[in-house]
Order: sequence, then C-alpha cells, then structure tokens
Amino acid sequence: MAETKAREGGAPQPSFRDLLVREMPSLRAFALSLSGSTHKADDLVQDTLLKAWGNSDKFEPGTNIRAWLFTILRNTYFTLYRRQGREVQDVDGVYSEKLSVDGGQEGALDLADFRAALARLPEDQREVLILVGASGLSYEEAADICGVAIGTIKSRMNRARTRLAQLLGIAGASDLAGDRQTGAVLKQGGAIAPKNP
Repeated sequence: MAETKAREGGAPQPSFRDLLVREMPSLRAFALSLSGSTHKADDLVQDTLLKAWGNSDKFEPGTNIRAWLFTILRNTYFTLYRRQGREVQDVDGVYSEKLSVDGGQEGALDLADFRAALARLPEDQREVLILVGASGLSYEEAADICGVAIGTIKSRMNRARTRLAQLLGIAGASDLAGDRQTGAVLKQGGAIAPKNP
C-alpha cells in the first residue's frame, strides 16, 4: 500500500499514506469548526484517519480524497459527539474566545471577533462556510458530504454569509480596511452588497 505507482507520464503517484498526511491540516480545521474543541478535533481527526486507513481498499484512486475524508469525519462527529450530547453550545462565544489567538496584524476583521461570529452561526451554515469557503470544496462536493441537494448548500452559504456580515457589522466593502483588490473580490463574489455612492 505504501508503494507508489508511476503514472503514464512517468511521475510517481502519491501513496495513500501521503494523501492522508497531506489532508491532515484541512481535516483538523474542519474538525475544530465542528467540535469547537481542540481535544475533540484531534480525536476526530485520529478516528477519521484510522477509519480511512482501515477502508483504504474502498477509496478509488483519482477521486477527491478530501471530500471522502471530510465525509468520514462528519459522520464520525455526528455519531460520536452529537448523539451522545457532548456538543457544547457556545451561544455567548466563551469557548471560541479561548481558541482565539491575537494575530498581531491590522485589519477590519479581528480574528477573535470573526471566530466568535462564526461560532454564533447555526451549525449547518458554519459547516458549509468551512467546507466551501475555507476548504475550497465545490458546492457539489459539499452537497455530497452533507447529504443534501446543491440548492440547499447554496442557500445555507448565502444565509451564512449574510448572517456573518451582520454579526461583524459589515454593510459594504467600505467597512473593510483591506485594499481595493479585496473589496473588488468581495463585490464580485456577492459576499458584500456595495454601498450606494
């Protein structure tokens, strides 16, 4: 299993182990966003990697391993934590404040405020923001992971962006201290409605 097979072009294909190692940071970020606890996130990632390793024969080389691993992680989370009632409701953002680290850079969005606002989003909206926005998965891949229609993912994403902007007090691109390029990207992507001049 640790061997690498050469592709037709001659470049070696990464082993299954290498693919797992490469996705660990993304898995940890997703696990942290779901569980809200570094300890639970580490346990989730470990359980996910063990399940993936044990089911490596079910993974089809050439397919999206990140989506496959995120599905395993998400299912593990709901099985182990949500059903057992271990999920901590963090309505006031007390636990997420403990996770925040002062970034030390200037900007309109302070990391602690962003994390607190993100923690206040409903779980389904927060999950879609992490899958699509932070992890770079497509709407289709997120829909497969969550087991819902693409339209549901798009709707959750739109509601999450709108609510996050409200929580952060962002009404338009001028509320951000970023450069003109950042504002243009946000306007083009529809994340922020432009203010009337």
